[in-house]
Amino acid sequence: MSSALTSSSLRAQPTLRLAFALSMGAAVSLGITRFAYALLLPPMRDDLGWSYALAGGMNTANAVGYLVGALVTPTLMRRFGVARLLIVGAVLASVFMAGSGFVTDAPALLLQRLLAGVASAWVFVAGGLLAARLGEADARTGGAARGGLLLGIYYGGTGFGILLSALLVPQVLRWASDVPHGWTWAWWALALASAAATCLLAWAARAMPDPPAAATPSAVSAMQSEAEAAALRQFGWALAGYALFGMGYIGYMTFVIALLWEQGASAGFVTLFYALLGIACVASSRLWAGLLDRYRGGQPQALLNGLLGVATLLPVLSPSAPVALASGVLFGGVFLSVVASTTALVRHNLPPARWAQGISLFTIVFALGQIVGPTVTGWISDGPGGLARGLVASAIALWIAAVLASRQHALKEIG
Repeated sequence: MSSALTSSSLRAQPTLRLAFALSMGAAVSLGITRFAYALLLPPMRDDLGWSYALAGGMNTANAVGYLVGALVTPTLMRRFGVARLLIVGAVLASVFMAGSGFVTDAPALLLQRLLAGVASAWVFVAGGLLAARLGEADARTGGAARGGLLLGIYYGGTGFGILLSALLVPQVLRWASDVPHGWTWAWWALALASAAATCLLAWAARAMPDPPAAATPSAVSAMQSEAEAAALRQFGWALAGYALFGMGYIGYMTFVIALLWEQGASAGFVTLFYALLGIACVASSRLWAGLLDRYRGGQPQALLNGLLGVATLLPVLSPSAPVALASGVLFGGVFLSVVASTTALVRHNLPPARWAQGISLFTIVFALGQIVGPTVTGWISDGPGGLARGLVASAIALWIAAVLASRQHALKEIG
C-alpha cells in the first residue's frame, strides 16, 4: 500500500488511540490470563489443599504453554497474518480461562493453564509487533520520535488487566464465598472481561496501517538476511539477562499476594495494593519512554532490573502497609518496561523485516525463565523461611539479570 494511504490511515485513526486499543493485547495475554492468578492462588490453594510448589506449578504450566506458543508464532504469523493471529489468540485465551472454572482436578487445571499460555503468547508477540510497526508508520508520516512511548503504552496495557482483575476478582470471591469452589466464578468473570477486551482489540487490528511492501529478494538481500541473523546471536547478554528477569519477576507476581495474606493484610488492602500496581503499570509507559528511545544497548534493561530487585525485597524487609504499597507501585512502574526495553533493543538494532524474529527470540528466553521461576520459588517457599525466602531468591535473580544486561552493547559497537 502506498505511503499516502498509510498516512491517511493514521490520520483517520490517531496513533495514540490505536496504541491504547492495541494495549488490550497485553491486558488479555498478561494482565488477565497470567497475573490475575495471583489473586486466585490463596483461595484455590486453601480449597484444594495445594503446596506452594503445586500452586507455583500452575504458572509454570502457563509459561510452558507460552514457550510453545512463542516457538510457533513466527510460522503462524507468516501463514495467517499478524492481525488474525492476534485476534484468534485473544479469543482462545478467553475460552481457556473460562474452562478453568469448570474443573477442580490439578491435572485438568494445569492443562487449562498450559493452553491459555499458548494462546497468550500469540497475542503478546503479535501485539508487540503491531505496536512496533505503529511506531515505524508514525515516524514515516512525520510523527514525533515516540516509538518508546507507543511500545510503553502497549506493554502498559498489562496494567489495565491487572487493575481490572484487582477490582473484579475480590468482589466476585466475596460474593461467592458461600458457594462451593467459589473461585470458579472468578475465572468466568475474568473470561468475560477478556472477551470484552478482545472486541476492542479486533477494532485496533482492523484499523492498523499496512506495513511497507517487502523489497524484492536479491543476492544482496540474502546477504543482509545472513548478517541480520548473525546480529540476533549478538544479543547474548541481553537474552541471558531477560531469562533471569523472567525467572525473578514471575516469582513476585505469583506469590506476593499470598505473602500479604500471610502478613495479615485485609481484603481491602490487597485490592488497593494490586490496583495501585496496575495503575503504576499504565503510568510506566510515559515514565520510561525517553530511556527506551535514548539508549540502543542494554542500559535500560539493567537499570530496570536493579529497581525490580529492590521492589521485590521491600515486603520481605518490612510487613508494614506503606512499605508494601511502595513495593507494589515501584514494581508496577518498572517491570513491563523491562519487556518494552527488549522490543526497543530489537527496533534500534535490526531492520523492520527482522523485528518479528527478534521479538520472538526474546519471548522464548522470557518463557524459559518463567517456566523455572514459579515452581522454584514455590519449592523454596515450602521450606524454612517460607514465602519471604522465596522472594529473596527472586530479588537475587533480578539483580544478576541487571548485571548481565549491563554488558549488552548496541550491535554496531560489537566486534
